[in-house]
Parts: sequence; C-alpha cells; structure tokens
Amino acid sequence: MTSKEYDMTPRAETPESNGGESAPRSNFIREIIDEHNRSGRFGGRVHTRFPPEPNGYLHIGHAKSICLNFGLAQDYGGKCNLRFDDTNPIKEEQEYIDSIITDVRWLGFDWQDRLFYASDYFGQLYEWAVKLVKDGKAYVDHLSADEIREYRGTLTQPGKESPYRNRSVEENLDLFERMKNGEFPDGTCVLRAKIDMASPNLNLRDPVLYRILHAEHPRTGDAWCIYPMYDWAHGQSDSIEGITHSICTLEFEDHRPLYDWFIQNLGIYAPQQIEFARLNLTYTVLSKRKLIQLVREGYVRGWDDPRMPTISGIRRRGYTPEGIRLFADTIGVAKANSTVDLALLEYCIRQDLNKRAPRKMAVLRPLKVVLTNYPEGQVEELEAVNNPEDPDAGTRKVPFSRVLYIEQDDFMENPAPKYYRLAPGREVRLRYGYFIKCVDVIKDTQGQIVELHCTYDPETRGGTAPDGRKVKATIHWVSAAHAQEAEVRLYDNLFTVPDPGADETRPFTDFINPDSLEVLTTCRIEPSLAGAKPGERFQFERLGYFAADPDSTESRLVFNRTVTLKDEWAKIQKQQG
Repeated sequence: MTSKEYDMTPRAETPESNGGESAPRSNFIREIIDEHNRSGRFGGRVHTRFPPEPNGYLHIGHAKSICLNFGLAQDYGGKCNLRFDDTNPIKEEQEYIDSIITDVRWLGFDWQDRLFYASDYFGQLYEWAVKLVKDGKAYVDHLSADEIREYRGTLTQPGKESPYRNRSVEENLDLFERMKNGEFPDGTCVLRAKIDMASPNLNLRDPVLYRILHAEHPRTGDAWCIYPMYDWAHGQSDSIEGITHSICTLEFEDHRPLYDWFIQNLGIYAPQQIEFARLNLTYTVLSKRKLIQLVREGYVRGWDDPRMPTISGIRRRGYTPEGIRLFADTIGVAKANSTVDLALLEYCIRQDLNKRAPRKMAVLRPLKVVLTNYPEGQVEELEAVNNPEDPDAGTRKVPFSRVLYIEQDDFMENPAPKYYRLAPGREVRLRYGYFIKCVDVIKDTQGQIVELHCTYDPETRGGTAPDGRKVKATIHWVSAAHAQEAEVRLYDNLFTVPDPGADETRPFTDFINPDSLEVLTTCRIEPSLAGAKPGERFQFERLGYFAADPDSTESRLVFNRTVTLKDEWAKIQKQQG
C-alpha cells in the first residue's frame, strides 16, 4: 500500500496498553528478535533505544516509535535507552530536550539511568574518524556544499571524485586536526568517507562525516567547532551503548549499508538495524519542518496547540497515554508505508475515555427554560451516575430548580421529521430529572427565541411516568442558579483534505481549515465541575469528551473538546462491509 492510500482495517482485538494481560501480537520485528534469541546472536539480550533529535517537539508518529521500542524491551525483559542524537547545535534547543523527556514519561515509559546523548560520544567519534583517515578511508574535502551535491551524481548517473580525494594521509590528518582546532571558517571544508562514487546507493558516495560549525552546543558549549553528521553518529552511538536491535523508520533502509560500512571498517560491535513503516495519518502533517512552519507562521497557538499532532498538543487536548498506547498496538508495525485514518486514533481515545472519564452535564449554547409550575425558591438534589462503565464510580448530586438551561438545538419551534426533542406542546425527559412540556416560546424584538416556558410533571422524578406514558427523547440541562459559566473550545481537523501534502503544486498551508477552532464563551457547567484541574477529563453527556485546559483560572474554567461521542471509525468499518 502506498502512502496515498488509506488503511482502514484494524488488526485484532488488543490489550488496553502494552501492560495489558493479552499476549503481545506477533510481527516481523518480533520474529527477527525471536530468531536472534534462538540462535543466541546477542546472548538472549534485547536492548533497544529511542533516539530523537532535539530539534522540535515529538508528535504522534514518534509516539508509535516510543511504544514500539520501550514495549519490545518490556515484553522481552530487556532495556530501552533514551538517547538524544544532538549533533546539530544550530537547530537544537534545551526546550526541545525538556519537552521530549516530559512526553516519554507521560506515555508511561521509564529509561531508568539510561539517559544518553550523542554528544557524550563526541570524543570517541572524533578518534574513530581519525582512524578512518589513518587507514586511508576518509579525507578532508574543500569542495563547497553545492559542488559536493553536483559531484555526487544522480540515481541514474554515477558521481565523480573530488579533486581533493587523493590527498595523503598526513595532509588529511593535519587538516582534520586544524578543523577541530577552529582554524577554518564555517563551510571551508568537510571530512568525507572514501567509499565509492559510482555506488548505486547515493549514501555510499563519499558521505560527509564532519562539518565546521562555530556554534554553541546546548550541552558541550563551545568545546567543539566541528560536529558529526547524523549518519556518522547514529550507528556508532548504538554500538557504544550495546544496542541489540536498532529499530528505525523505513527511510533509513538505504542508509543501513553505510552504517554497516562504518561498523565493519572500525571493527566495532554491530547492532542489528530493522526498518519499519512510519506513521502517516489523515488530515495531519507529521513533518517537523511543516510543524515548525505552523508554529512560526502563527497558524496555531504553539507546539501544544490541541490541533497539533504533537504529544504536548494531544495531551493538552485531553488524549490519554493509555489511549495512545492502544492506538499504537492496534495499528501494529509493517514494512510498507500506509496511511491510517484519523478516525481510528479517535476511536482508541474514545474507547479509553469511555472507561475512565466521569460523566457531567454541561450546556454549550444555553437556552433558558422556566418551569412555570415549579415552586419558586425550591431546590432539589437529583442523583446522577458518575460513570455507568465503572461500577465503583458511584453517584453525585446535581441541583434542580425552577430555571434551567438546555441546549439551543434541543428545541425546534417547527420540528423537522424525525426530530423528537423539545418542541411546542411536546414532552421530553430531563436527564436524571422529570418530564417537561413546552407551553410557550418567548422571543426578542428581532424574533430570536430567548426563553421557553415549560411545565414539569412532579410524578416523573427519576425519568419514569406512573401512568406508563413514554417520551422519545432525553435531554441534558443545568440549573441556572447553580451553574458556573465556562469557556469551551471545539476543535476540528486542522486541514480540510486527508493528505495536505498530496498536491505538490500548492503549499500545504493552503489546506488549513479556517473552522478548526470554535470558541464558546457563555457555556454553563454543573457545579461539581467547579474544581476541575488542568488535564482532568470528563464526558459532557451527549456532547463528547472534554479536558480542562491550563488556561483555566479559579474564576473561569476553560475546556477543550477531546473527541466527540460520534464514532466515525464504526461508520467507516460499516461502509467497508
């Protein structure tokens, strides 16, 4: 399946998380590990790592890799390192390092004492580069970056050798040391491996190992002015840490022969690299470059904007780590690129929240209701279920009084066919409360409905009528005298098309959804929500799942809609037959 197609097929029933009781599902990576364990290749060890570059915030695609690497280590009784491949000080920041540490921990994984940095190995990497120079397998090249690209050739044409390729070992050693000592400006020269300029694999056409960057590094400061390229540092860092299974995304498959060449020519320990297909998600971009553009150009409010696919964004939106782990387990790992429908991610989040989120009542677009026959000043406390999916969740009391708020769309003056909610002369049930009937509609001078007058049946407390009569709809409500005003932010897809990058003739930002955020400022919530803390999640009955936002204050709560109650994934499955 290509990246332009959509994988609508869920795998099998899965555990709630990597720590669930169900046995891990087999996949091609596990089969490789099982074979290694049978053959004794790594002495039965399984040691993985998650190696992010600290040049941006992690996103949902990284979450898949985190779950895979840490999950394999857990399942095989092994270890997983967290290592920052911090080889480019121009793009790396401490802010990104801190956010990545927070994200991995939030997902539920622990690297214990195995937090490493590629910069920890700068000295060893330099010594290994010197070894390649001494062995005649690396040289200092004074071609410019543009010239190096030109000399490299194309997929159909071989490259040509640099005029500096055959310098003597002594001259290369001298120049390389002078590079390290800061004698040359940025861009003057680079260190390249001497491999094969005619190789069909462009990665083997004398790749650059070091470049000059007079830039301060977040960890090493100004100790170095030459920095290793990612391809030079990555595989050797795995070797230094004794990684057994170096799990990478599919785009690194063509880099594997280069990593193997480095390992073989240095004569050092060799991990096994295994590539799997990265995550592609509909209505989403997962390119760091594009995510940075969204932030810097103000299309979103920041890296943690709930519309962003970053882990910090989905955490703020109200996604749970358990739901993310369920999603990662459900989609599994594959060798071929595919695109997963966003509806499946939302389904997994909904499945988890359904079990853990307390139920509350909130009215997003309030319409005032006066119960004309309800005693003025009287207040009742009605019993409401906290979560029918959790037998230990118990109940709560919600106040009921003469004046209520209901949703505007729960009333229609001229009801359409199959509209069963409140209408003139029609009776409905109030959730946990009474039957009410609309007897009058109050409008303002512009003809807009501003208030309903209804009667209630005191014999129907709890939602049943002694005479056995039935109603066709149950609606939610809040007591006007007790409800607290709140702000609610309704989020939709950030893009209007499933694949924002598919049209190469237009920038992906052309497909930004102008309606991806709707802010409602006059919402009413039941009083038990008054103490909600940022990050707490709830189901607003009939409306969806919501999470309290960090923007909340003691006097005004803000909620983000996490996902709706509508299961688009079930609809897709039904359409698929």
